[in-house]
Amino acid sequence: MIQSETLELLEWQRLCQHLATFAATKLGAIAARHLHPPATLTESLHLLAQTKEVYQLESRLTSGWTFEGIQDIGDALESAQRQGILSGEDLLAIATTLFGVRRLRRLIDDQEDIPVLNQLVADIRTYPELEQEIHRCIDERGDVTDRASPKLAEIRQHTKSLRDRIYQTLQNIVQRQGAALQQPLITQRGDRFVLPVKAPQKDSVPGIVHDASSTGATLYIEPNAIIGLGNQLKTYQRREQAEAEAVRRVLTEQVAAVKLDLEQVLAVATRLDLATAKARYSLWLQANPPRFIDPNERDSITLRQLRHPLLVWQHQHEEDAPVVPITIQIQPHIRVVAITGPNTGGKTVTLKTLGLAALMAKVGLFVPAKEPVELPWFEQILADIGDEQSLEQSLSTFSGHIRRISRILDGLENCRDVASNVSTDGGEDDLAQREPDTPHPKSALVLLDEIGAGTDPAEGSALAIALLKYLADHAQLTVATTHYGELKALKYQDERFENASVEFNDVTLSPTYRLLWGIPGRSNALTIAQRLGLKSDVVSLAQTLVGSSSQEVNQVISGLEAQRRDQETKAQEANQLLQQTERLHQEVSSKAKLLQERERELKLSQERAVQDAIAQAKAEIAQVIRKLQQGPKIAQNAQKATDALKEIEQRHIPKTPAKAKPAFQPQVGDRIRIPRLNQTAEVLTPADEDGDLTVRFGLMKMTVSLVDIESLEGQKAHIPVKSKPASTPAPAPSSPPTPPIRTEKNTIDLRGSRIADAEVDLEQAISKAIASGVLWIIHGKGTGKLRAGVHEFLERHPLVDRFELAKQAEGGSGVTVAYLK
Repeated sequence: MIQSETLELLEWQRLCQHLATFAATKLGAIAARHLHPPATLTESLHLLAQTKEVYQLESRLTSGWTFEGIQDIGDALESAQRQGILSGEDLLAIATTLFGVRRLRRLIDDQEDIPVLNQLVADIRTYPELEQEIHRCIDERGDVTDRASPKLAEIRQHTKSLRDRIYQTLQNIVQRQGAALQQPLITQRGDRFVLPVKAPQKDSVPGIVHDASSTGATLYIEPNAIIGLGNQLKTYQRREQAEAEAVRRVLTEQVAAVKLDLEQVLAVATRLDLATAKARYSLWLQANPPRFIDPNERDSITLRQLRHPLLVWQHQHEEDAPVVPITIQIQPHIRVVAITGPNTGGKTVTLKTLGLAALMAKVGLFVPAKEPVELPWFEQILADIGDEQSLEQSLSTFSGHIRRISRILDGLENCRDVASNVSTDGGEDDLAQREPDTPHPKSALVLLDEIGAGTDPAEGSALAIALLKYLADHAQLTVATTHYGELKALKYQDERFENASVEFNDVTLSPTYRLLWGIPGRSNALTIAQRLGLKSDVVSLAQTLVGSSSQEVNQVISGLEAQRRDQETKAQEANQLLQQTERLHQEVSSKAKLLQERERELKLSQERAVQDAIAQAKAEIAQVIRKLQQGPKIAQNAQKATDALKEIEQRHIPKTPAKAKPAFQPQVGDRIRIPRLNQTAEVLTPADEDGDLTVRFGLMKMTVSLVDIESLEGQKAHIPVKSKPASTPAPAPSSPPTPPIRTEKNTIDLRGSRIADAEVDLEQAISKAIASGVLWIIHGKGTGKLRAGVHEFLERHPLVDRFELAKQAEGGSGVTVAYLK
C-alpha cells in the first residue's frame, strides 16, 4: 500500500503518460502507462540494458527502425482460439504484425554488439508462410481475393454478369421512361436496384416500391423487368459470402494453431516498443544512463544538474518557467539528509526529483542529469509528502503524517538488507562479521516532507529527531525537509547526518531553488517582515524575543552562503577562462595543422617534380645505353654517348651551386646522413687518412667517404687536406660516369636457391653493386616462387629504387634488373 501511495505522491502516473507518447504501438503505449518498478536489481539491469541498446541502435541507424504494421492482435488471437471466424481486417493485421516484427528482428540480427536485444528476439517465430497465405487470400481492403478460391472466382464472375444485365435493363428503361423519372439515375435501396420515379407517374414504371422520399414526391421502384435478375443476384451474393467465409475460416484455423507463438511475437514487439519509448524519452530529456553503485564499495551518490522530468515537460509543452537543476552528492557514510529553508523554496520539489530519479533508474529509463549518474538500487522508495488531513475520517495534518510514517516503518520491515541486493564477493561475510545488535540498513529510500509538523513545536522536534535516528539505523538513505532548527545540530552529533538548504535571495526576497550542501537553512521571517513594511518596533521586539544567539547563527550561515556564492562565482570565471583557453588552443592547433598540411602538400609537389625529372633523365640515359649496346663498340660511339650524358646532366642538374653549409667532424656514435643512398646511419669508426669511415644502417655495415656524408642538419663533413709531393702532377679532370654495364660484379645467379638463402645473397650483392647502381638478378622462370620472393624482398629493401624484368634478349622473365638508389 505504501509503495502505491509513494508512486501517487511522486506523480509517477504523469511521467508514465508522458512516456506513453513516445510509444509507436497501442500495446506499447498501454505498457508505458502501466509501468511498474521491478522487484530485483537483475530486472532493472536487464531493462536498462534494453534501453541502452535501443538508444545505441537508433543513433546508428538512419532509417528502418520502425514499428509500422504492428498492431494489437490480442483480441483476434483469443477469438481464433474460441473457434470464431476472423474478419479480413483482423487477418490482415496479423500478417502486417508478423512482417513488422520480422523486419525488426532482421535489423537486430545484423548488429553484433546488442546481446540483450538479440536474446529477446532469438526464439520468436514469425511464420512467413502464414503471412504470405493471408496476403494471397486477403487484399489491402480486408476483402477475400478471387485467387483465394476458384469457386469464389466463378461465383463473382456470375455476379458481375448479372449486375451488368441489371444495369443494361435499367438503362433501357431510363431512356424510354425518362420523363417519368425524378432523375435519370440508377440507385439502390437495401440490396435491390431501383429507379427514382415521380409519384404521379408510378404506373409508367410498373414494379415494387421499396422506398419513398420524405415529401412523398419520389418513389423508389424496382421495375418488374429486373426482379428475377435481382433475386438471382442476391442468391449469388449469399453464395459469395459463404465461400469467402470458408476461406477466412481456414485462415483462422491456421492462426489458432500457432496462437502461442503469435502471442510471444506480440509480447516481444511490445517489449521492443516500450524499450524504444524509453530510449526516445531519455533522448528528449537529454538524460544519461545511470550506474547502480555498490554500497559495499563505498561509492558516493552523484546526481549533478538533476532536473525534475515533469517540470521539463511543463517548460517544453506548456511554456512554463525554466527548470532550475539541483546537484545531489551524498557520501557513502551518510544515512540522513536534513533539508531546511523557507517555504516555496523548492524543498518538496527536491524530494520528488530525487524519488523520480530513483524510480526512472529502476525501470530502465535514463536520468535527466549530467554524467556520471550514480545512485544505489533501492528495493523500496517510500514517501510522506503533502497533507493527508481528512474531514470524513477526522484526521488532522499531524494524524495523517503519523499514519503514513507508520506504514513506511512497516514497509521497512518487509524490505531486504542493503548488502543482499548486490552480488559482491565478501558481502555475506561482511554481514556476518557485524555485531549481533547492530541493525542492518534496509535497501530503501525514505522521503519525508515537513517531518514532525502539525503539532507542538517542542514535541514535534523531539519526535522528528527520534524518527530520523531510527531511520539512520534502518534505512539506506533518508531525505527529510524541516523547519526545526534542532535538526540542524544532528550533523555535529552523528557523522551519518548531513545538512542541506535551499538558497534564498535577500535582495529580491525570493528563493532561487538552488540546493546548497553542508550549510543549514536560516530563518528569514524577521528580515522579510521588516522589508515588507512591518513596524520596526514589532520587528525589534521579535528579535529580542528570539535572542542574540539566533541572530548570530543566522549571521554565520549568511556568511557561509556569501562565501559559497563567491567561490561559485570564481569557479564560473575559472571555467570560462578554461573554456576560452581551450578554444584558443583549438584555434592554434587548427592553424598549425593547416600549415603542416600546406607544407606537406608543397613537399609532395616538389618531390613529384624531382621524381618526374629523375624519371625523364633515367629514360634518356637508358636510351643512350641501348644505342651504345646495339651499335658497334668503337671509340667514336662511346664519345657520342659521353656527350649525350653531358647534355642530359646540363639540362637536369641545376647550374646554381647549392649554398655550402658549415662543415662538421663526425664522431663515433654520431648519427649522420648519406644523401646518395637517402639513408641515416651511425658512425662506427673515425675517419682515416683517406677520409673513409665505417657506418651502420639497419643490419648493414659499409665504408663511406667523408664527401658522401653530412650531418642530420645538412652540414658537410670537414675533409682534411693531404700533403702531396711537389713532383706529383695534378690529376686530370675526371670524365662523366659512363652508363652501367652488366658485369660479374653487378650480376648474381640465384637459380636453385631457397628464398631465405636468396635474401642473404641478395643483401650482399646489393652492397657490392651500390657503385654501379644496377644489379642483374638471375632467378630463372620455373614455378615463379623464387621470382615472387625476390620481388617481395626488393619492394621492401631501402636501397632499391625500382626493379623490372629484363628485356627478352637479356633473359626476359627469368632475370630481374634492380635499380639502386
